[in-house]
Amino acid sequence: MSKTFSVQKNDYIDVEFVDLTHDGAGVAKIEGYPLFVAGALPGEKAKVKVIKVGKSYGFGRLIELYEKSPYRIDAPCPIYKECGGCQLQHLSYDGQMIAKEKQVRDVLTRIGKLENVHVHPVLGMKEPWRYRNKAQVPIGEHEGGLIGGFYQQRTHQIIDMEACLIQQEKNDEVVQIVKEICGRNGVRAYDETSHKGSLRHIMVRHGLVTEEVMVVLVTRTSELPNRKKIISEIVERIKGLKSLVLNVNSKKTNVIMGDETQILWGEDVIYDYIGEIKFAISSRSFYQVNPEQTKVLYDKALEYADLNGTETVIDAYCGIGTISLFLAKKARKVYGVEIVPEAIEDAKRNAALNGIDNVEFAVGKAEMVIPRWYEKGVKADVLVVDPPRKGCDEALLQTIVAMKPRKVVYVSCNPATLARDLRILEDGGYKAVEVQPVDMFPQTMHVEAVVQLVLKM
Repeated sequence: MSKTFSVQKNDYIDVEFVDLTHDGAGVAKIEGYPLFVAGALPGEKAKVKVIKVGKSYGFGRLIELYEKSPYRIDAPCPIYKECGGCQLQHLSYDGQMIAKEKQVRDVLTRIGKLENVHVHPVLGMKEPWRYRNKAQVPIGEHEGGLIGGFYQQRTHQIIDMEACLIQQEKNDEVVQIVKEICGRNGVRAYDETSHKGSLRHIMVRHGLVTEEVMVVLVTRTSELPNRKKIISEIVERIKGLKSLVLNVNSKKTNVIMGDETQILWGEDVIYDYIGEIKFAISSRSFYQVNPEQTKVLYDKALEYADLNGTETVIDAYCGIGTISLFLAKKARKVYGVEIVPEAIEDAKRNAALNGIDNVEFAVGKAEMVIPRWYEKGVKADVLVVDPPRKGCDEALLQTIVAMKPRKVVYVSCNPATLARDLRILEDGGYKAVEVQPVDMFPQTMHVEAVVQLVLKM
């Protein structure tokens, strides 16, 4: 027998919203059946039209608001509804902090079955705008000219824009200059349907502290019309430019960067600081897009590690060494492991750049490298993990449980996988003591968190 739902497609119903989804839609429940509605906020009452009904949940469209949330505001961005890059501009920043703290609490309880862990209020930004130090802008054409912006939600249609309110203003300015220079000098935009044309993306990286700028032109082929003129004009007009790079991506793919990189002008890296630590950033480097909040996040991780200078620390997803180098300032020895070889090369370069010699980096899977270290007598007092959104590999979690470091610091960018992994660590003998959410991405639903776990005695 097919199930009869309490709501049907094309129904108009009155609802009250009780929550937000992970992508910022309002959640209403009709006899327990969740209905997701974009643009709605918790506490609001509205008339909605049901537009899709699935087995476990449905989708609706906001028709009329009867009662508005006290945290509702007018989104300042003129293309907010079309763009999809942000989800929460219609929610005040105080409201965003409440929603993100609730998101962390809810998944810890629902997925992790963790009832007694102390979740602190979210550490937010004083100015929650203009924070991103990296822009990646897809390029298209309209009426014979180059346009650049963001893909419209759930499409590959490019929305042209002059400003993004979560990008540093310098990035917007540089993108406009490069787009204008390339368009005037005969550069055609890449067409993904015909696989013709050249310019796919303009990427800009900007050092928040150093104010150094890198521009990357991502093209289908290495041929660039009027190459010398384009290079000279970009160099002349962009203040602070230190690196101009051509990246060739000839594949039919949604992946932005290709395998071939040429330095058109200047250096292969720019530099920036997080706190006192200097980082070399190449066109391919992973580097946090909000360095101001990264410092907040890492300071909390250091606080939870509670180092006195005698400890051996393992950083199990070390990337380019960002957390490792902060830890090395306080620990006796730090070991970092990362599966991406280029990231380890960056990590070694960053350690040398800062004169930090009590770190050792290795390429490989953490769950394979760490046992090898253990066999050689490396016993971690503190183990730090900062995994990708999918969370820790289960084999790594079992390695941690077997090694029994007295303290684990878990840095997470996904509360759901964090909760899942904490449950495994709790069952393996650890106690999650406290959780500090940190807002790395204002105006979006993303929230990071740092957790302190201690070995139960």
